[in-house]
Amino acid sequence: MQPQTTSHPQIDLHPTLLALLERRGYKGAQGVAEFLSWDLKRLSDLSELKDLSKAAQRVVLAVAAGEKIGIYGDYDVDGTTACALLYFFFKMLNIPVELIQPSRFVEGYGIHPSNIDAAVKRDIKVLITVDCGITAHDAALRAREVNLDLIITDHHKEAKEGLPVAFAVINPNRSDEAPDSPLKSLAGVAVAFCLALEIKKILEGQGKVIPSLYPLLQFVAIGTICDLAPMTPNNLKLVRHGLKQMADSCYSGLRSFFTPEERAAGKVLSEKCGFYIGPMINSKGRLEHPEKALELLIAEDSDRAFLCYNQLDISNRERKMIQAGVFELAREQMIRELEGDDPVASIAYSADWHEGVIGIVASKLVDTFKVPAIVFTNAQEEGLLKGSARSAGDLNIFEILQKLSHHFVRFGGHKAAAGMSLKKENLSAFTQEFKKILRTLPPLLRTESETFDLEVKAHEIGAKLARDLEMLEPFGNGNERPTFRVRDLKIESYELMKDVHVKWSLVSKSDPTHHLKGVSFNYIGKWQAIHPEEIFKTYASRPNAAPIIDFELGINRWKGKEFVQLQIKHIQMEC
Repeated sequence: MQPQTTSHPQIDLHPTLLALLERRGYKGAQGVAEFLSWDLKRLSDLSELKDLSKAAQRVVLAVAAGEKIGIYGDYDVDGTTACALLYFFFKMLNIPVELIQPSRFVEGYGIHPSNIDAAVKRDIKVLITVDCGITAHDAALRAREVNLDLIITDHHKEAKEGLPVAFAVINPNRSDEAPDSPLKSLAGVAVAFCLALEIKKILEGQGKVIPSLYPLLQFVAIGTICDLAPMTPNNLKLVRHGLKQMADSCYSGLRSFFTPEERAAGKVLSEKCGFYIGPMINSKGRLEHPEKALELLIAEDSDRAFLCYNQLDISNRERKMIQAGVFELAREQMIRELEGDDPVASIAYSADWHEGVIGIVASKLVDTFKVPAIVFTNAQEEGLLKGSARSAGDLNIFEILQKLSHHFVRFGGHKAAAGMSLKKENLSAFTQEFKKILRTLPPLLRTESETFDLEVKAHEIGAKLARDLEMLEPFGNGNERPTFRVRDLKIESYELMKDVHVKWSLVSKSDPTHHLKGVSFNYIGKWQAIHPEEIFKTYASRPNAAPIIDFELGINRWKGKEFVQLQIKHIQMEC
């Protein structure tokens, strides 16, 4: 489908992008302006969350009484950024806090009664969870027994048993919150930000002068993007303002993620958070204890930040190496099992795979085979396997797995991802039942399909389109980076990089002076991908034909120069 040349004189946006936004439901100049809005005054009322005022008043009392406050956060990016946000907020108040994070390999996910006991031993009177706690019934009961006021801030769905009996539970996804609440999309770090705002409001009502919380939006941006929170109008505004500050951040830890060239450019895109900062923060927690990531985010000076950053960099390199090895073995396992059949699901297992990377490997299997994936490895408990699942297409994998929960010792998750533990002897029966259920569903529902947003002509692809595309940032869940399709670009040549990536040199069929560069990452060895040599030879002998190319568009910035670059996702041979 060709983009309509819809134009809005007051909005200087490429016509292709105006057509894209119209297809996504942003009608006319007003709709486009609302989508592009940065106006924080048009945020929904963040103070409407249940228990928010109660929790904030308790914290204010603790501050006045000199009671020790603890922050307990999940070990992923959302939890770690939320810990850092509250650390710096209380630092503004000159209030020291205890920061606590569990290890996925020792305590596991969430807060437990043992963590409550440990907090009491540290003389903590008020313990605030971030990005976890909504299912922590036992921990909440223990907190009540020992007279510790537990304030839960979370955004995950509550358990079937209802809310924990904590002092306060702040969660936009509580079952008793309004079903149409615009706050339901907030990430855990944004919920923590809401608590900080409410505390600030109470203190200012008492006549105290509190600095602006605006810089804290940098942590909201990272956590929101990396936790794949929906890019609703609220999140778009919060993240835009966070990204705006990040290149020249006032926080030493965040500054360490950017090169001098990036800081000079003054522009941070969402992919920097999603594909670089997020994995760096996550890397330590995937391999060992996550504390160094949090230490980096709260580093007080550049020397400390540099030291912590280097440790994360080493961990991330190790994580990549381990992940690559596990993925290759899982991929080979799947290819052997397929034997020419189309896959229904990718289910891979090995006793010695590192459990810290099985979730990423499951995601990569989905990218490769376009079907749901579950990767299992041995758990620390004898006789148990630990698995990580990822969905494909529009499939709600959590609902499917709920039907098989009789196989699990532990289980949790959401529509797109889930984790479980099961006895090793149950793996075969579970696999058969899982695939049997999937086969009853329409293939379009349970597979990743090659789709595109708009078809464009070669002459439309250029610097104007690429630069204007950045105005649609941040990209993410609900505001996906658009995929374009083009049919009138010919392949002049190609080059292999590191044996797996492909660089393409392209030229317009109708204008031999219009050259473009493209890249396909991890193309070689991709399931059912046509080798570039076959594509090149086919079209070299057919001067009037061209392949169908699906691509994302970006600007490659390197050493002060900018290059328009097609990130080619799929090449289809035209009949």
